[in-house]
Amino acid sequence: MSLPKVVADGPLAPIVEQLLAGQVEWLPWSVAESGTAERIDGVYTYGHPQVDGAMLDRLPGVRVISNYGVGVDHIRLADAAARGIPVGNTPGILDGATADMAFTLLLAAARRLIVGDRYARSPEFTRYDPGYMLGVEAHSQSIGIVGMGRIGRQIAQRARGFDMRVAYHNRRRDEAAEQRFEARYLPLDALLAESDFVVLSVPLTDETRGLIGAKQLRRMKPTAILVNIARGPVVDTAALTVALQERWIYAAALDVTDPEPLPRGHALLACDNLTIAPHLGSATEQTRRKMAEMSVANLLAGLANEPLPFRVG
Repeated sequence: MSLPKVVADGPLAPIVEQLLAGQVEWLPWSVAESGTAERIDGVYTYGHPQVDGAMLDRLPGVRVISNYGVGVDHIRLADAAARGIPVGNTPGILDGATADMAFTLLLAAARRLIVGDRYARSPEFTRYDPGYMLGVEAHSQSIGIVGMGRIGRQIAQRARGFDMRVAYHNRRRDEAAEQRFEARYLPLDALLAESDFVVLSVPLTDETRGLIGAKQLRRMKPTAILVNIARGPVVDTAALTVALQERWIYAAALDVTDPEPLPRGHALLACDNLTIAPHLGSATEQTRRKMAEMSVANLLAGLANEPLPFRVG
């Protein structure tokens, strides 16, 4: 009996291939983009390739879409639902790692770690100067969390460990979080104006796309730092570039960009008050293995016409 055929964007992590060895036949993403006369049984999204109704119509035999990660903004869920195709993701296991990354970026930007690293390696560092390369403190400062979901609550927990004053903005008030973290709910404009650090942890939706533009950046303190661990399009790239160039804000720290990656030579990359990482939010050995296991479980369940253990919606 032939193996089920699955299209995937790759190259895939070795652990994914190991877990599925001998259970599926992998086909390249070009098949999904162009269509094929073969029956395709499943779609596995490893990065963030776009999956929509037009693609699914080219692959009429698809029984499941499994995503390696929790964010599914690249998959048109309504299109999949209209065709009776379940979509699986990996919720709840990357919250801690992503919150760790938020604080890694926050601290690196505040203490100018990347600039300091480059200087410490350079020929110019020949003596210690206690008045050089001063940063700003994170402990006992105010943090505004935009998006008090699972990851946002993990960020708030870490912030309390730094004796930070926590404010948040959300679609709905979270009274449990307010009590647990002594957090204040604020409208977005007020949060931006008051916070020393603004951390974005919202999903990408029609409402959050472009959430932080020139107007919002102007609302922030000139001493404030913006941290984005959400999705790149939540922030207007052109506006952020100007904000950093003209020092509307002290610094920004990004794990995601729009587009991703930025074109080499982009003006934003030249800003010395930018700390940037290549989308490392959940990139730990432990978390990525769990993501692989959950996404494989979803894929195999869908191929067997069984309920997905981690279905979206």
